[in-house]
Amino acid sequence: MTRIWTPQPDAEAFVQAQLAAALAAVPQAARYAQALRTTTGVRLRDILDHLVLPADAVAEARSLGWLPENEALANPLGFFPTVLEGAPALAFRVESLARFQAATGTDAAIDGAEHGPLRLADAFTGGGWTIRAVERAGGLGHTPEALPAASIRAGRLHLQIFRTRRRRFEHVAAGLAHTEALVDAAVAEIGPHRACHLWFVAERDYWMSRCPAGRVQAERQNRAGIGWSNIDHHTYDGSREHFAATIRILEKLGYELREMLYAGALAGWGSQILEQPALKSTIFADVDLAPHETDVDFAHQPLPPLDKHRRAGIISIMHGESILEGGLNHVAGMYDQRALRRILSEAGQEVMAPFSDFPFLYQELTTGDVAAVEPARLDALEAGGHLSAAEAEEIRLGGTIAAHLENLERNDGYKGFNMPGIDGVLRKLDPRKDVSAAA
Repeated sequence: MTRIWTPQPDAEAFVQAQLAAALAAVPQAARYAQALRTTTGVRLRDILDHLVLPADAVAEARSLGWLPENEALANPLGFFPTVLEGAPALAFRVESLARFQAATGTDAAIDGAEHGPLRLADAFTGGGWTIRAVERAGGLGHTPEALPAASIRAGRLHLQIFRTRRRRFEHVAAGLAHTEALVDAAVAEIGPHRACHLWFVAERDYWMSRCPAGRVQAERQNRAGIGWSNIDHHTYDGSREHFAATIRILEKLGYELREMLYAGALAGWGSQILEQPALKSTIFADVDLAPHETDVDFAHQPLPPLDKHRRAGIISIMHGESILEGGLNHVAGMYDQRALRRILSEAGQEVMAPFSDFPFLYQELTTGDVAAVEPARLDALEAGGHLSAAEAEEIRLGGTIAAHLENLERNDGYKGFNMPGIDGVLRKLDPRKDVSAAA
C-alpha cells in the first residue's frame, strides 16, 4: 500500500494557537519549554499528547479534520494531539513522571499506579490553564485504569526479560522462535500495547549500548525530565529469509501495516512502515527487494533468495538481524533540527548532510558508530560475491557503522517520509562501494 501524506498547515496553526495561549497564561511552563528546547533540542510541540478545550475550540478542531475517536477527537491527516472538551489544559508526554518531577521540582499528586500503562500529573498552572505531564507506558485513552498488583509486577518482570533476552543464536530461525515466544508470553499476560512499550524500552537500551550519540542524548533528555518521549520511529534491517517472521513479531506487539516505500530497482531495497496506535510512533522495517516485489505483500509472503544480497541483507549478515543481535539501526527523535545540531556539535558529535530538507520535514543522521564484524562473516560474504575483496578487507580490519541517532523535524503535522532522500543517504552508508554494479 502506498499512502500520500501532505502538510496540514491550518490544523497546525490551530494547535500552535492553543500552545501559544497556554504558554502565555503559564509563564513557568513557557520557561520550561524554552529550557527544554535549548538543552535538548526538543520542542514542546514535539511531545504534545492532548488538548482539553472549551466547546467553541472543539468545534473549530472538528472543522479542521479532528474526528471522534473513543472519548476524544483525533486528526487522522497528520501528527497531531487528540482533543477533548473541558476546562483548558495542555498535556505533554514524558517517559517517567518520577524523573520529570525530580528534574523540575514539581510534586503534584500523580494519577495512576507506578509502572502502570498511563499516569498523569499537573505540572504548571495559571491564567485559567493547566499544563500536565503524561507518562504513557502503552496506555490508551486519557484516564488511568486500576490494575491489580500482579499485573504491575508482570509488566516489570517482562521488561527485565526483554532487557536480558538472548540475542545470538547459531540459527536465526531458532532465535526468532525464541523471541516470538517471549513476546507471546508478554502479550498474553499484559496485552500488546504495554508489551510493546516495554519491548522498546529494552530495544533502546541495547541500541544505546552501541550508539554513544544516542546514549549522550538520552542523558540530556533525562536531565530535562522527558526521557525518550519524542520518538518518531525505530528502524530494523532484516534478511529476506526471515523478514516475515520479524513482521509477525512486530504485529503481535500491536503494530499495524501502513505504507510501503520502495527505493527503486537500482538500490534494490524497500521498507514496510508500521504504526503502533498506543505508542503513536512508527517502524521502518527494511529489506532487500526485487523490482517486481513492490506489487506483492512482501511483509507476509516468503521472499525467495536473490542472486546477490543488497544493503539490508548484507547488514543482517554482518551485524545479525536487527531484531536479534544487530539491534536497531537507528532511532529517530523529533527535534528543532537546528537546536539539536548545535547541541551535537558542541559535544563533538558530527552529523551527515541532511537527506530531507523541506519546510515540513528535515532529517539527518549522526555519522554513525562503528562496530567490529566477525571476520568469518565477511569471508562468507566475499566468497559469495556479495562484497568485493577490497570491501570485505576494509570492514574486516576497521569495522563498519552499526548505529545512528536521527535528528528529525516535522512541521505542519506532516506524517510522511522522503523516500528519495532516504535512498540517497543509505547509498552513502551501503557497505558496497559501487551500488549500481552490485544491484
